[in-house]
Amino acid sequence: MNQLVVLPLLLPLLTAISCLLAWKRPRLQRYLSITGGVLLLITTLVLLWQVWEDGIQVVQIGNWSAPFGITFVADLFSAIMVLLTAIVGLAVAIYSLASIDGQREAFGFHALFQILLMGVCGAFLTGDLFNLYVWFEVMLIASFVLLALGGERAQIEGAIKYVTLNLISSALFLAAIGILYAIAGTLNMADLARQLRTFDQPMIITALSMLFLVAFGIKAAVFPLFFWLPASYHTPPVAVSALFAGLLTKVGVYALIRVFTLLFIHNTDFTHTLILVIAGLTMVTGVLGAVAQNEFRRILSFHIISQIGYMIMGLGLFTPLALTGSVFYIIHHIIVKTNLFLISGIAHRLQGTYELKKLGGLYRDHFLVAIFFLISAFSLAGIPPLSGFWAKMILVRAGLEVADYVIVVVALVVSILTVYSMTKIWAEAFWKPKPPSAGETAQAAPAQPAVLARHPLLLYLIPVAMLAGITVLIGLSAEPIFQLTSRAAEQLLNPAAYIEAVLRNPF
Repeated sequence: MNQLVVLPLLLPLLTAISCLLAWKRPRLQRYLSITGGVLLLITTLVLLWQVWEDGIQVVQIGNWSAPFGITFVADLFSAIMVLLTAIVGLAVAIYSLASIDGQREAFGFHALFQILLMGVCGAFLTGDLFNLYVWFEVMLIASFVLLALGGERAQIEGAIKYVTLNLISSALFLAAIGILYAIAGTLNMADLARQLRTFDQPMIITALSMLFLVAFGIKAAVFPLFFWLPASYHTPPVAVSALFAGLLTKVGVYALIRVFTLLFIHNTDFTHTLILVIAGLTMVTGVLGAVAQNEFRRILSFHIISQIGYMIMGLGLFTPLALTGSVFYIIHHIIVKTNLFLISGIAHRLQGTYELKKLGGLYRDHFLVAIFFLISAFSLAGIPPLSGFWAKMILVRAGLEVADYVIVVVALVVSILTVYSMTKIWAEAFWKPKPPSAGETAQAAPAQPAVLARHPLLLYLIPVAMLAGITVLIGLSAEPIFQLTSRAAEQLLNPAAYIEAVLRNPF
């Protein structure tokens, strides 16, 4: 059953290959993409259940025992992340049936989509730093092509900014890996964790940790390294934006949490305090950027930055409750942020613009869309009893427990400003009457097969309703989710089980 760990990589790969083989049959590619998404969701659910019941699962590829071979590891944190990847992947795959035009499909959208999912799952499951770099590059290549697919001027500009900053991040990451290998002779994370604990030059390790912090900080879009994100995430089709918003920066957050709980824990007074300061600044700058915007997706893009601050706040506090809050917040945010981007696409589909001043009347004309927006917006702002409330409450309580009142105040003030910016979207796009010109310049819907053309709005609403339902379910089932994230945090803070599982599983 350990082989289940590699299925989240094999399924998207096989789906992508199948889509390439069906290159001239776009309808078959759509069916293959949805089928692959369903199978990935089932597989990741079973994997999470197996890790919960039987403990950490390890696969050594080619029967090469660690630390010499390629290792894939599923602990609770990584199993949660691949499940979230599957949920978002399926939702966006359904949404793309109505939103992605035939030209982009003809240039390989579905295959690229699956390759990106494979890269994300690989980054979450790898047990080796060099292979983490490889999976980052897989993601970068697929995401760059998806970002530029279609060749519109705004897309190309955003793609250039996106790829340039991410290449710098990759170069820093590769340099850090080279130095780390030179001093430790291994890149297996479990073996590194064991060796770094006895390394007698802590200042070198601290310097290395800063390299990793910058490299992963760029990918996570933390302060002050976030400027590429709002310049690029609003440019591609909304299905691509939603996929990026839900998953890509979370890979950077995952990497930060993984290395700063497993490897770089020798000088937490410095490293984790610095992360806590960065978390506060990320929250503030992100939400102020959102408040200043008047375009639907740009507001949401700046909110990604702001919410990243909450996720690494728990890492900075570095207590069991704080890390529980970080994992809980990641679960909440991936679902909510993906859904908000999908809803922005519905607004664009109905009225032909993302500009708030040109939108209006969506509450009156499309009540269900308004309800789904309110659920996601209230959750993002932390209104009870939705998922965001419990995530923020856990983090605030963790801050109070260690008497770190500054970060608690920052988190609460940023929540208030988040409410304000979400209220601005509601007032402009949903509540106020539709401007006379709204909808007149709406873009024609992309050509769809007859079965899709009959109910285009329904295909937009199905994944939005699914994600809104999950948001409500998380809020109403906070106790079991808290137990799951608490156990994940316990594994992160006590990595002995991770190290033993990797180094004692030769096959």
